[in-house]
Amino acid sequence: MIAVCVAAVLLVTALAEDHPGTDLAWLGYALVVASGLALAAGRRAPIPVLAVTGLCAVGYQAIGFDVPAVAYLFAVYAAVRSGHRVITVAVSVALLVALPFAVMASPVDGSVGDAFTQARGVLELAWLIAAGAAGEALRQAERRADEAERTREETARLRATQERLHIARELHDSLTHQISIIKVQSGVAVHLARKRGEHVPDALLAIRDAAREANRELRATLDTLRDDAPAPPHGLDHVPDLVERARGTGLNTTLTIAGQRHDVPTAVDRTAYRIVQEALTNTARHAAAETASIRIDYRPGTLAVRVDDDGKAVSGTAPVPGVGLLGMRERVTALGGSLRAEPRSEGGFSVQAEFPVGRPS
Repeated sequence: MIAVCVAAVLLVTALAEDHPGTDLAWLGYALVVASGLALAAGRRAPIPVLAVTGLCAVGYQAIGFDVPAVAYLFAVYAAVRSGHRVITVAVSVALLVALPFAVMASPVDGSVGDAFTQARGVLELAWLIAAGAAGEALRQAERRADEAERTREETARLRATQERLHIARELHDSLTHQISIIKVQSGVAVHLARKRGEHVPDALLAIRDAAREANRELRATLDTLRDDAPAPPHGLDHVPDLVERARGTGLNTTLTIAGQRHDVPTAVDRTAYRIVQEALTNTARHAAAETASIRIDYRPGTLAVRVDDDGKAVSGTAPVPGVGLLGMRERVTALGGSLRAEPRSEGGFSVQAEFPVGRPS
């Protein structure tokens, strides 16, 4: 809009001015209009626009069009606003030197002094300085605004870090101590039973191992919240440990790995482990199952994980979307995968997850 308006004003000015008749009048009008329309590209290419408007001003002055270089002032403003101060000064000095010669080369009769006077009227030094100062002032204002925005972002990150530390301290105070007590007491009970030659119940061994694992994972999670360590390194390589712990609780668990194993992204690796862990936990807590089967299928471009049990779930009944199921779905969806968790037609419950992993290497 600015470019069109400037071009229109310059054209009206050129039409209103008296200029000597010449066969190049059409070129003069074209240069006047072109100098205004060039401003449309001022933000994308400020330096080329600066050069084009300056050359147009010299060109139509040489043809005999006494039209002020208004478009060039807009170009100076845009160039300085973009940070090209040195180039703008150099081009402006060159234009101030070239304009008197352009006027002298025009068909207009006049002395050298008249030529310099007309050139000064075409591009007033005061207006030139004002345009550059306006561009610099706006550039500085934008820079301060960007710095203020970065400061706000840094403050927000600092507050988030402080909140993570607060959560870590709260979790440490409220959970770690209690889990440590469970781990110590169960370990003492196992030790005393073995010392007396008594049979150690499988449930007690499962409690001891689960408390030990929970304590380790909780500390690893707290380290992550503190940004002191990477995320807990659990992945598909640790699924056999889940199988052994599930068997320790009396759940007959099997593991099947199908397909040609290939590397998968770390996030997928950890999420697949968590899916298996959560599915086995739900089976032990709610399913009243006797057996569970885990199948990890490495397919071209896809990793599929399936956990089935023979629990009390009945086909056709919708599962209750608890926190664990919702958490699994969020984890899988965040990685672009899909999750199905529903009762099986033959009885029991099934959790199936598929992850896109790209081309296998």
